[in-house]
Amino acid sequence: MSDSSRGSEPDSGTRKFDVDAIRADFPILQRKINGQDLVYLDNAATSQKPAQVIKALTNYYEQTNANVHRGVHTLSIEATDGYELARTKVAKFINARRPEEVIWTRNTSESLNLVAATWAETNVGDGDNIVITAMEHHSNIVPWQQLAARKGAELRYLAAGDDGSLVVSNLNSIIDSRTKIVAATHMSNVLGTINPIALLADRAHEVGAVLLVDAAQSVPHMQVDVQALDADFLCFSAHKMLGPTGIGVLWGKYDLLEAMPPYMFGGDMIFEVTYEDASWNDLPYKFEAGTPNIADAIATGAAVDYLTELGMDNVWQHEQELTAYAMEQVLSLGHVKVLGPQNPALRGGVISFIHDTIHPHDLGTALDQQGIAIRTGHHCAMPLVRSFDVVAAARASFYIYNTKSEVDALVNGIRETEGYFSR
Repeated sequence: MSDSSRGSEPDSGTRKFDVDAIRADFPILQRKINGQDLVYLDNAATSQKPAQVIKALTNYYEQTNANVHRGVHTLSIEATDGYELARTKVAKFINARRPEEVIWTRNTSESLNLVAATWAETNVGDGDNIVITAMEHHSNIVPWQQLAARKGAELRYLAAGDDGSLVVSNLNSIIDSRTKIVAATHMSNVLGTINPIALLADRAHEVGAVLLVDAAQSVPHMQVDVQALDADFLCFSAHKMLGPTGIGVLWGKYDLLEAMPPYMFGGDMIFEVTYEDASWNDLPYKFEAGTPNIADAIATGAAVDYLTELGMDNVWQHEQELTAYAMEQVLSLGHVKVLGPQNPALRGGVISFIHDTIHPHDLGTALDQQGIAIRTGHHCAMPLVRSFDVVAAARASFYIYNTKSEVDALVNGIRETEGYFSR
C-alpha cells in the first residue's frame, strides 16, 4: 500500500484492537431493527458514532458554547482553543506540514467545489483540459463538467478496466501539456478500487498540473499521508470516519491556498473592510466565512483521537481480513456478481454486487426486514454503475465494529431472500 503508507514506523495505536470492546462504544449498535439485532453494513455512506464523539458534542453545548475568534471571555477562549486543537489533530492525522493547510468545510463535496470555484476558476482556460477517472462520485464529476463547459476546456477520463482497476497504460497521452488539474478518487465508493495516487501525482507534476484527491473513502480506513502522496489538494468528510455530519476538510499545499481567491465572503475571512474595499484574512480563515461549525469540528477531533488510539494500520488490517472473508462468502452464493477487483488485497472494505434475479432495491428491503442495513442504487456514481449495464447495485461496506458473524448474517439473509423470491 505504497500510496497510503507514511513510509515510517507502523501506527500501532495505544489501544488493543478488540472488536467487542469497540462495539460497546457505539450506542446505536444496541438497537433492534424489525425485532433483529442491527447489522450495519452501510459505512461507505456514513459511519456510526462512538460515545466519545457524542460526548464531545454534548460537552461543547453544555459547557463551552460560544463563538470563536471573536471574544475575550472564558467561553469564547475555550471554544476557540477546542476548535483550533481539532484542526491541529486533523493536520497531524494526515501528516500535513502545518495546521493552516487544513480548511474546515461542510463535507467532501464542498471541498471539491471550493477548489473548482477558486483554483480552477483562476487557472483553467479555453483549450485546457481537466482529467478525472471513470469511477468518480458525482461530486467529483459535475463540478468539472460545469467548469469545462464554462471555460471551453475539455474534460477527460481515465478509464476503469474490466477488472475494476484504473487504466494507466495511456496516462501520458491523457495527462498532457494542456492538463491543468487531475482530480481522482483515492478509493472508489463502488468498486473499492485503491487508485495509484502517487503515480498520478508524478505525471500531473511532470506537465505542471495539480492533483486533487477525493479521499472520502480512504482517510477513514487507512493511513493517508498527504506528503507521501505528493497531492496538491485532498478532501474528506468527518461523518465517514466516526465524526458528525455537516463538516469536512479541504487540505491544500500552503502556497496554493495562499494564492487562491476566497470562496465565500463575510465575517472572520476578512482582514480589513472599508466602505470602498476589503482585504482577506490569513490562512485558514480566508476560506472560513461566518460562524463556523464549531461543535462538529471539536467532535471531529474526538473522532481522530479514537482512530489514532486504535491505530490506522490496525483499522486497515481488520478491514482487509473482513473484506477477504466477505468476498469469499458472497461469491460462494453463485448467483452474485461482484463489481471491482476480485482480489480483496487490491480493494478497500466495499463490496458492490448484482444478483442474477433479484433487484437491488428488493434485496435491500428484504435484508432490512432482517435487521441488515446495506446500500442500494447507483451510489452517487451513476455513470460508473451504468457502465456495467445495470441501473443499480447492492453494496455492503465495512468498518471497525463489523464482524465475520455479521458477514454471515448478510450471506444468510441473501440466501433467505433468494428462497422467498424462488417460491
